[in-house]
Amino acid sequence: MTEPASVPPAGLDQPAGDEPCLDVSASEWRGAARELVSQGFTFFDWLTAVDQTDDESDPPGTPGFDVVLHVLDISTPGALRGHLLRTRIPDGAALPSLTGLFAGAAWHERETHEMFGIDVEGFDDGTGLGLRPLLLPEGFEGTPLLLLHHTGAKSGTSRINPLAYLSDGGRYVVFASKGGSPTNRTRSRARACSSWLTGRMP
Repeated sequence: MTEPASVPPAGLDQPAGDEPCLDVSASEWRGAARELVSQGFTFFDWLTAVDQTDDESDPPGTPGFDVVLHVLDISTPGALRGHLLRTRIPDGAALPSLTGLFAGAAWHERETHEMFGIDVEGFDDGTGLGLRPLLLPEGFEGTPLLLLHHTGAKSGTSRINPLAYLSDGGRYVVFASKGGSPTNRTRSRARACSSWLTGRMP
């Protein structure tokens, strides 16, 4: 595990996109988050995931989901600094919960579970109810933020790439693809969004 990057000069907010991103294994996830807290990143901002189950990187990575955490150090007025933490969760594996470190992680972990189907190990929001629906209506089937989630369109086979919502001006974009395979445009939009989430634009 690599140590977090050095902090920016005092008196300057860290520009968006310049925040360091620390990549760790799933087994290091909790420990790395705890280390960031010890370095002053005590404000939990958000946690989400990016579908990378069709990873075609070179060299090839492990297909799965990039789970990204964003935390902030708000201790110095006028010198806000942020940090990203990322891990790759193989499809079907569980994400270690951060609810024991950040109470606010509960909502985000429930949403990530609901939208991507990622299990969360050790989740505890104090209710004893465990992971449960958060945003979707009762009886909804599927995981909407998967790259290959069906839209239920009547003509042909349509797939939606909800990640394009962030990279296309706030509009969902539907792509038609034969045989259920995502188009290259779908993949490129998903990659662009992944880069945006980690502060690393191509």
